[in-house]
Amino acid sequence: MAVVPGARSRYHRRSPPRLFDEFTGLRFQTLIRTACLFLAVAWLTVAGTARAAEPSPKQTQARPHPAQSLIDRAAAGVRSSPDDSFRDAQAALKLLADQPQVDLEIRARLLLCDHLSERDRAAAEAEVAKARALLPQATRRGLEAGVLGCEGTILETASDNARARELYEQAVAVATRTQDNEMLAAALFARGYLLGLQGQYATGLADLKRAEALYDDINMPDHSLTAMNGIAILYNRMGDYAQARHMYDQALKAQRDAGMYREQSVTLHNLGRAHENLHEWDAAQAAFQESYEISRQLSYLRGEAYALRGLAAVRNAKGDPRGALQVLDQASALQKQTPDARLDAQILLARGVALHRLRQLPASVAALEDALDVFRQADSLSELRATYGELAAVFSDMGNWREGYAQLLNAQETSERMFRNQVDQRFATLKVEFDTVSKEKENALLVRENNANQLALAQGQRARNLQRAVIFLTVILAVLLATLAWHHWRSTRRMRTLAMTDELTGVPNRRAVLSQLAPLLQQPNPPTCAMLIIDIDHFKSINDQHGHAEGDEALKAVASELREDVHEPAFIGRLGGEEFVVVLPGADFDKAYRLAERFRESVMGIDTHRWRMDRRITVSIGLTLSRPTGDTPSTMLQRADSALYDAKRAGRNCVKAQLPVLETDVPAPLKPAQVEYA
Repeated sequence: MAVVPGARSRYHRRSPPRLFDEFTGLRFQTLIRTACLFLAVAWLTVAGTARAAEPSPKQTQARPHPAQSLIDRAAAGVRSSPDDSFRDAQAALKLLADQPQVDLEIRARLLLCDHLSERDRAAAEAEVAKARALLPQATRRGLEAGVLGCEGTILETASDNARARELYEQAVAVATRTQDNEMLAAALFARGYLLGLQGQYATGLADLKRAEALYDDINMPDHSLTAMNGIAILYNRMGDYAQARHMYDQALKAQRDAGMYREQSVTLHNLGRAHENLHEWDAAQAAFQESYEISRQLSYLRGEAYALRGLAAVRNAKGDPRGALQVLDQASALQKQTPDARLDAQILLARGVALHRLRQLPASVAALEDALDVFRQADSLSELRATYGELAAVFSDMGNWREGYAQLLNAQETSERMFRNQVDQRFATLKVEFDTVSKEKENALLVRENNANQLALAQGQRARNLQRAVIFLTVILAVLLATLAWHHWRSTRRMRTLAMTDELTGVPNRRAVLSQLAPLLQQPNPPTCAMLIIDIDHFKSINDQHGHAEGDEALKAVASELREDVHEPAFIGRLGGEEFVVVLPGADFDKAYRLAERFRESVMGIDTHRWRMDRRITVSIGLTLSRPTGDTPSTMLQRADSALYDAKRAGRNCVKAQLPVLETDVPAPLKPAQVEYA
């Protein structure tokens, strides 16, 4: 931050427009004209309310596209009969070929992509490409989120979770920007499910809860049930198997009542996994068997393969490895007809366990190592732990103690990672659950209030007439004038406060500090003022490694520490970015230096574990004193800024000074003495 001679300092900025001064300069006549305009518009609105409430001839004559009902039926059929849903979507495309409608065609192709993503990756990618080509002509801009989500689903099925997550993030952003709640709920569900698979349970739970609430708001109860099932899957992965089992039972009952056969097969499989994790083998076998039977009735090959994998795991647990291998052969044959890489890895893991029990050790190692490659790519901790543990046991039985020990260390490390993550994320999910309950109650109150308001408005529109409107609006005019005057006064005060306060940290901003410093320096005999510029070291790396939200929290924590140590007549402010300024009226060099050192040490004491940071926060400080006469806030900022650069060049986390006449290094720390400013 050194100042180049002859160059304009970055602190010499053009003053921001004084918007609030212009606002306070509005004349009272303007308020009256605004009120009169409002009165005229309200009059016309009241007079035309009854006419506007009636549907127009175009509205009454508008008819839906013939493909609309097929697409709606296909969307509902995804959760009951996938093959019927696929045929309905294809039939809709035939109608759309004769009567084109871009938005409906994109929706139909997204339904085909969803179906094919579990069966034929190339065909699914072809449908996505056709849908993407239609996006420039679409009127519903949120459909782009659906296309991104389907692309992510294809990649997730192939265990390319990193790229899938990037696409889900883009889908959430597009749906949010276009305010398309249906597409937003779908994108949040996909992202939340994947985050749960990657061990980010709290964030995943927040996404799934929000998706469930959105589906409820837009009256899509079947999709809401699917979101609840996703939440149960997350609890199962988090190790809360009993809670997951309870939620699966609830979802299963609702799905049976709604005739959602495809969803029943998925929920039964997930219920079997919960029983499997709890070592409740008879219950697990019953759930997997029922899932398998429903999937066979639906010709849902992927569901059959998952259920058979579960039945094989039960046979392994009950000491029947040969029977497990027979079941796994059936599962493998079905899996080859789907592009699901993670399913293949789960089958290989179960096969490795069965081969180990049968003492076919080399074949067991080969199967387990193939499974390990997929689980590593998917970063699935629970399955990685199980695979490492089984490999360790197999290598030990082979007499390869070194490799067995290495795999055992991998299993222990993965288990510790998973345990720490489960504990940390469990605490975070408790907050999400609490916040969700609060928001649900608040939303319910808002919905009731909104419904009541709509009913009152409808009744008022029928009951009003022009004579009563004149009387009512006359009273409104008087109230409006008083309200405008009150808002004028309140806004002026608020804008003055906002103009002098940093929104993020709550401390005064640069304008406030300099406006307070300038009068001190302009006095006939100004007191000696010390100025400190405090800069957080390596702040960019905090944002890059931990995110801007954690960077904001770090700024707040530093501001809080500084504010605790600064007392009148000293004052503090934020210059911008990661820089703060402290002005110490009447302080000499020794007092200013001691206080700067105290700031530096206080900031180092900030607990960074709450942000999962592995290093302390440190600051570099530039110090200067004011000249006896002729000094300005700008020149003091330049000297302090130059001193700050000296501190940066000296290795950071230190205090450097530049006095008014010549630049000097900061002397050795002084002995403790009483400091008046802290």
